[in-house]
Amino acid sequence: MIRKQEITTFEFPEDAIIWDVRDASSYAEGHVKGAKNRPIGDLGAESLTQVPTDQPIYILCGGGSKAPRAAEKLEELDNSREYVILMGGTRAAKAAGMPLDQGHTA
Repeated sequence: MIRKQEITTFEFPEDAIIWDVRDASSYAEGHVKGAKNRPIGDLGAESLTQVPTDQPIYILCGGGSKAPRAAEKLEELDNSREYVILMGGTRAAKAAGMPLDQGHTA
């Protein structure tokens, strides 16, 4: 199941699984606190094995175009999970004054 949530009104649950699906250099320039870099081209069934099946996966990108594609790709691999697209992405988070981290953290 794919849901959408505005990133600016989203309250990140503790231990949330947040995947930033941009390339590594865009991710390193600035990403939402707690987000892990999972480039859209690298997403596959193996990516899903690292996450408990009952835990939603929150997906975002820079501005909102890659995240829906990533969610559809993941849903094709496993449609029993919950995927939440964080609308507006990193740009909206930055504009709203949310803290961003920089650098590479896997």
